[in-house]
Formats: sequence, structure tokens, C-alpha cells
Amino acid sequence: MKTLAQELADYGPCAVRTALNNLSAAGHLRRIRERKDQDGGIRWVFRSFFSRTARDNDWWAAFLAGDVPQERQPARPARPRSYAVLAKVGRTDPRMTLSAADCAAELTAGLPPVVHCARALARTRLIDKLPPELEPVVPTAPAAVPLRLMECTNCGIPGRPEALPGGQCAGCRDICSRPAALTRNERERTLLLKRAAQL
Repeated sequence: MKTLAQELADYGPCAVRTALNNLSAAGHLRRIRERKDQDGGIRWVFRSFFSRTARDNDWWAAFLAGDVPQERQPARPARPRSYAVLAKVGRTDPRMTLSAADCAAELTAGLPPVVHCARALARTRLIDKLPPELEPVVPTAPAAVPLRLMECTNCGIPGRPEALPGGQCAGCRDICSRPAALTRNERERTLLLKRAAQL
């Protein structure tokens, strides 16, 4: 937070904290503690995860468990397999990179002057121009998901995702949901008392 406040000279730490709290409440931001085993010891790394799309609490819980469903990619138009093979050649050897127009031209190059059966000609050309089958790729075992704990956006208390809906613990939700009867100083005092109780 202090680093962000230094980078954004027009805003102070309080404005940055308010903005981060609002992003967390909207489902765009979560603060996480992640356990790392290094050099024979245990370290806790603090991370902030941001999503451009507002996510609900279930999505964030799945994210922490390493079980986030992949977003659907828009369907691309179906292309013949030979087109894909030609396009893939450039990834194997950069000297052989072909543009989309080159790939399409290669499939239509050398056509006879008269075509009696387009389907049969296309089938024969595609089969004749196919390279040998590639060796199947053996999938690797997924990496172990590190131990991650979500933190309250306001006071930094770690907890399970179910206990921190909107990125806030129950105490902070109560404080923030109270009407304006609590002044800003009273809210800060309550948060400081909570932090002191943790020590």
C-alpha cells in the first residue's frame, strides 16, 4: 500500500487503502498469504491477486484451491488439418514462418485447370500433403498447489475464503456496515485494537 501511495503522488495511503478495499468488495482483488518452503525453513509470501472481471467468493475459493475452471475461448472457424500443420511449421523453425495467406495459398497452389469433383480433389490433396503424425505429448503431473490463506482486506487477519466474503472478516464487515454513527477515528481505533489483540 505504501509503495502504491508513493507511485501515485496525487493520492495518499488512506485513499489507496480505500480504493483497494472497494476493489476487494467488488470481487476484483484478494490478498493472499502463501506458504513457501525454502532453504530448510518456512516463509510466508504476501501476494495480491487481481482479476479484471469481478469474481464471486466461490470463484476465489476455487482459485486458492488451484481448481479454477478455464474460461471459454471464442470458437475459431474450422480449418483443415493441413492448414494447422503448415502454420505450426513456423513454431518449430522460425525461418519457415508462414502467414495465414501463405498457408491458404499453399493449399490451393497447383490446382488443375479443370476440377470435376472438388471434394475428391481436396481430400486427395490434403491426404498427400499431410506430414507424418507427431509423437503424442505426454502430459506432465500438475504442480502441487501451495498452501494459501486469504487475508482480510482491512485488518490483514488470515482466514479461509468462506470466512472472508468480499475479502473482509466478520469484525470488519460489522464495522463497515454500521451506519455513520462510527466516525472515521472510531473505526481506525477499533481496527487498531483488533490488530493489537492479534499480537
